[in-house]
Amino acid sequence: MNQEKTFIGQPRGLSTLFFTEMWERFSYYGMRAILLYFMYDAVSNGGLGLSKPTAVAIMSIYGSLVYMSSIVGGWISDRLLGSYKTVFYGGVFIMLGHIVLATPFGLPALFISMILIVIGTGMLKSNASGMVGHLYAPEDLRRDAGFSIFYMGINIGALLAPIIVGTLGQKVNYHLGFSIAAIGMFFGLLQYVIQGKKSLAHIGQEPTHPLLGEEKKVFTRNISLGLLFVVVLFGGAALLGSLTVDFFINSISVLGIFLPIYYFTKMLRSKEVTSEEKKKVRAYIPLFIAAIIFWSLEEQGSSILALFAAERTQATIFGITIPASLYQTLNPLFVVILTPVFVALWTKMGARQPKTEVKFAIGLIMAGLSFVLLMFPSMLFGVDHRVSPIWLILSFFIMIAGEMCLSPVGLSVTTKLAPKAFEAQTLAIWLLADASSQAINAQIARFYTPSTEGMYFAVVGGVAVIGGLILYAARGSIRQLIGNIH
Repeated sequence: MNQEKTFIGQPRGLSTLFFTEMWERFSYYGMRAILLYFMYDAVSNGGLGLSKPTAVAIMSIYGSLVYMSSIVGGWISDRLLGSYKTVFYGGVFIMLGHIVLATPFGLPALFISMILIVIGTGMLKSNASGMVGHLYAPEDLRRDAGFSIFYMGINIGALLAPIIVGTLGQKVNYHLGFSIAAIGMFFGLLQYVIQGKKSLAHIGQEPTHPLLGEEKKVFTRNISLGLLFVVVLFGGAALLGSLTVDFFINSISVLGIFLPIYYFTKMLRSKEVTSEEKKKVRAYIPLFIAAIIFWSLEEQGSSILALFAAERTQATIFGITIPASLYQTLNPLFVVILTPVFVALWTKMGARQPKTEVKFAIGLIMAGLSFVLLMFPSMLFGVDHRVSPIWLILSFFIMIAGEMCLSPVGLSVTTKLAPKAFEAQTLAIWLLADASSQAINAQIARFYTPSTEGMYFAVVGGVAVIGGLILYAARGSIRQLIGNIH
């Protein structure tokens, strides 16, 4: 009798998905490590010459669109292609996006690559995670460990990307950096196809809920109406001479804020949602708002804090020269370091550990404090002198410590509090918090200037701290609505 071949004691398919996601994150975070600098750097240096506020806003909108597209990617998998093909085509779109970005065609190449990478990431990211779950039977005790290994792959890719792509992009040539990101995704696709033929042969080959009969007509009609709306919106703006980068940014910002309002209104007004379930939805809303505020600060690590790294921190630490893009490694590095610490802490505390709403409040307060900390360099040393990188490193550390309190329980509480009629959309709803946060960032980032640096960090950080304190004060009311769910 042949024993099943395993990967660190897990199904072989985990190896395929581990490396696919690792290479995808390598390509994505590698691109993000240098994209901001590429956009605002002078054309003579190989950049696009955009203004810094516009570059930061585009970074935020980019992130917002990536998380919104996960909703579409899940739908394509469920209704059209199945997860196996959806992940493959998503990887192809991502690779093509990086290839386009590596070409010297300026702003048009940037926007074409954004479209390709947004579509591709939406198709690949959520479906790869879903396929990991399908590797295990419901009673398989290896499941939690398998997901831990899979998420370690994400962080390995995110950790290596700024070191390799960021350094080459900043030290040699931006387009070389984007080319390396494309090659990384190619390697991910290659091993996905070669290994996946056997290791994933039984997973996601067909859509779980394919479009049939009348549904196809409804789908075609809705797609046509959606495309018509986009054409009218942007075509009308073009005719009026208003089709600018700012118009695009503002349009996506409105969409990012509108979508969660639409979802929650739909749930609270639905006849399929019981009164008891509506109580839980109302309990979830303040947690969702807290998540938006938290991710708003956390996601500025690749925009506002990337600017701070490039312009306000000293180029060396302990005698070693540090490229600004290398600070993008701090987020995944601290995730890897702090995850086992917090797992051990919550395990040791057992039933005494803080409830979900309290963890959210702690996470939000810590995120706020990480920004409040950064108001002191300008107060103590002014804005004309570079400061020690320790300020930025400590800020990232406090932020990720807060993330350990909020992010791991976020999806769990989303699935527990969502009504049964909306179970399939729960992951999308959680991802919308990040999409909304970055839509908001695209608007507030313009207030960050050298002269307003200290005030910006104080106000944005202060809002998060106050939000966390309000959430903590309301913990009793929220717990009453949640009931006996832990």
